[in-house]
Amino acid sequence: MTSNFIAQSFGRSINYTDIPNNLFKEHNVKKGLRNEDGTGVRVGLTKISDVVGYAFEDGKKVSAPGELYYRGYRIDDLVKGKGDSHFGYEEACFLLLFGYLPKPGELRAFCEVIASLYQLPDEFLEMRLMRMPSRNLMNCLQQSVLSLYDYDSDPDDVDPYHTVLKGLNILAKLPSIMCYAYQSKQHYYNRDSLIIHYANKDYSIAENILYMLRDNKTFTPQEAALLDTLLVVHADHGGGNNSTFTNVVISSTATDLYSTMVGSIGSLKGPKHGGANIRCFEMMEAVREEIGLDASEKDMEKVVKRILNRDFYDRTGLIYGLGHAVYTVSDPRAEILRECCRRMALEKGRPEEYEFMARFEKTARATYTKVTGREVSNNVDFYSGFAYDMLQIPKDLYTPLFTVARTVGWLAHNIENKLYDGRIMRPATKYVGEVREYVKSEDR
Repeated sequence: MTSNFIAQSFGRSINYTDIPNNLFKEHNVKKGLRNEDGTGVRVGLTKISDVVGYAFEDGKKVSAPGELYYRGYRIDDLVKGKGDSHFGYEEACFLLLFGYLPKPGELRAFCEVIASLYQLPDEFLEMRLMRMPSRNLMNCLQQSVLSLYDYDSDPDDVDPYHTVLKGLNILAKLPSIMCYAYQSKQHYYNRDSLIIHYANKDYSIAENILYMLRDNKTFTPQEAALLDTLLVVHADHGGGNNSTFTNVVISSTATDLYSTMVGSIGSLKGPKHGGANIRCFEMMEAVREEIGLDASEKDMEKVVKRILNRDFYDRTGLIYGLGHAVYTVSDPRAEILRECCRRMALEKGRPEEYEFMARFEKTARATYTKVTGREVSNNVDFYSGFAYDMLQIPKDLYTPLFTVARTVGWLAHNIENKLYDGRIMRPATKYVGEVREYVKSEDR
C-alpha cells in the first residue's frame, strides 16, 4: 500500500525533468559545475596538487598530454624516485600534508607514527566488524569511520593541528578495517574460513594490506612495490574531484572530521567516481570472453562499436577506463600503471593478457575518435583493475583500496581549506518554478 500511494503521489507531482535546458544557459547555471568548454567551474585555490589535462591557445581550450603534480612535483618523478621502495605512499602522504619531501630521518619518524596508530581500539574488530558484517564494504568503511568518533576523547575539535592527528589515525587504521571487513563478509555470507592477521608495525601500509589479506601472510617485494605505486597514484587528484570537494563542503560547516570522511567515502563509492575501476575490469573480462586474447584489431573495433551502441556489456554506451573530466590526451597515472602492469605481467606469466589490454586501449581510443569525432584520454581505471587482479586482490576491495589511498588527499585539502578559506560553502540555485496561492485542505 505504501509503495502504491507514493507512486501515485509521485505521478501527480511536478515532473522533475521539466526544467528546459535553455534555462540553464539563460541563467548562466553550470550543469555539474562545468563550463561550456568542459572545464570545471573554479571553486577554490590550492597548493596541494594540480591536474593538468589541457592548455589554452588564443583563449581556446586545446588538448595536451596529462600531468599530475603533488606539491609541484610530477607524479612520474615521485614514482620513479621511490623505485622499489614499499614506503613511497608514506612519503607521498608526508609531502601532501606538510608540503615538502622528507629527509630520510623525517620519513622514518613519520612511518613510526603511522605504525603506532595501526592497532584498532579494543573490541572494535569483534563489536563493529564481525558482529554486523556488511554486504557492501564501502558502506562498512563509512560505518567504521563514524564509529571511530566514539573512541575519540574530543571528536568535535576541528583545530587544524588536531585534524592532522585525527586524520592520520583514520588513515593508519583504514587498511585493517578494510581487510577485516572483507574477511568478515566472506566468513558470514560465503562461509569461508575466518582468518585475521594483525597489522605488522615493521611493514608499510602496502605491505600490511597484502600481509593481512593473504592466508599465508606472504608476498614478494615486487608485489608490495606495485601496490605501493597504486596507492601513490591514487593519493590525491586536485581539489575539484567529487569526493575531495565533498569533504571540503562538509568540513566548511565546522563539523567533525569523521563526518567529512564518511561523506567522501559515500561519494567515492559511486560508479561515476571510484567505483569505475570494478566496471572497467568486468568490462574487459566480458570483452576477452567475447573475442578472445588473440582478437584482431578489426574484432576489437567491432566490440568497441557495440559498446558505444549500447549493444554489449552493461549497455550504457560507456567504455570504462576511457574518458576523463580533465585529461584530454593521456592520464599520467594510467601511463605509470601501464608500465607497472607490463613488468608484473611478465613476472606472473600473464604477458598475453597485458598485450591484449594495451592493444584494446589503443584500438578503443582510435575507434571512439572515429565514431564521435572527439579525442578521448585513457584513465587510471583502465589498468588499476588488472594490477589488482595480478596481486590476487578481490574485486570487492578495488574501490575500498581507492578509499585507503585517497584518505590523505581528503585530509590535506580539509586542512588547507580550514587554514586559508574557512567560510561555509554556500552556492546558490535559481528558482524557475511558479509562485502559487495556498489552497485550504477542504478546497483541494
